Amino acid sequence: MAEVRLTIAAREYIVTCRDGEEGRLVELGQMVDAKVREAGGSAGGLNESRQLLFAALLLADQLHDNGGSSGSGTASAGISAELAAQMAQTIDKLAARVESFAAGLEEQATSA
Repeated sequence: MAEVRLTIAAREYIVTCRDGEEGRLVELGQMVDAKVREAGGSAGGLNESRQLLFAALLLADQLHDNGGSSGSGTASAGISAELAAQMAQTIDKLAARVESFAAGLEEQATSA
């Protein structure tokens, strides 16, 4: 297993992956980081969990749009339709978890 350092939303994360997949993981991390910056810039004043939520939603939307064009968008990106569907499902689950986490933080903040 290989370890890759990703910087997303100005925070560093160490992620493990299979040997040989490091470059792809770095590329995906850069995509997420770009979406986090886009989400933070368009909505302004978001906390980190909200930025990640909106980044996940932007990526899911982009993936959904590409998947809806008879697979041509995913094929040009080198991603099979099945993998794209799995990725969209994973991003949706991540978005739900981040939203739940953000709601918990907001609840704590309002009750403090």
